[in-house]
Amino acid sequence: MIKLVIADDHTVVRSGFSMLINHQKDMEVVATASDGTEAYQLVGKYEPQILLMDVNMPPGEGGLIATKKIKEDYPNIKIIILTMYEDQELLYILLKNGASGYILKNAQEEDLFSAIRTVFNGGVYIYPKMATSLVQDFLTKHAEEQQDNPFTILSNRELEILPLIAKGYGNKEIAEKLFISVKTVEAHKAKIMEKLNFKGKPDLVEYALKKRLLTF
Repeated sequence: MIKLVIADDHTVVRSGFSMLINHQKDMEVVATASDGTEAYQLVGKYEPQILLMDVNMPPGEGGLIATKKIKEDYPNIKIIILTMYEDQELLYILLKNGASGYILKNAQEEDLFSAIRTVFNGGVYIYPKMATSLVQDFLTKHAEEQQDNPFTILSNRELEILPLIAKGYGNKEIAEKLFISVKTVEAHKAKIMEKLNFKGKPDLVEYALKKRLLTF
């Protein structure tokens, strides 16, 4: 049986969700709270596996602060955030503070039950519309990171030459190591400088260290 505590400042919301959840054979609402402070107390008293908590509960303590406090003192509890808002920044903060789920109040009943069961079994549940937004944001950030990725910017030969330059090898030594001409080394070196917009060898050394290219 999955034991839950529900925290929301609206009595009708607490009652409605309690009725829905208690109709499930594998779930039971053991207590309800009107704000984060009361939720904290009830978690300590009833030791539920899941806390279903609203973000905004004026004038009491809200879910954002309560999430962090409860996870610090009761690390085993899983917290699912209830909200009316599709707020990506808030989602990031809540997940960072220890929340395991994020679901909108207007979600379908089955989505709510799915969230509870997913989180109970150790997963993370993000309402599908928010999950799509999260993935898109990740892809955008990944694309931005790729713009500074040496494996994207430089050719295979340039990736061979740059670490050797950073290690202090001269053009002739590099040419001998890679079985190419000195002129080819010089051409690749110039291309590297151009691609990375560097002015001198110190920039190359710093870049190679930062990107851990000296281990190759």
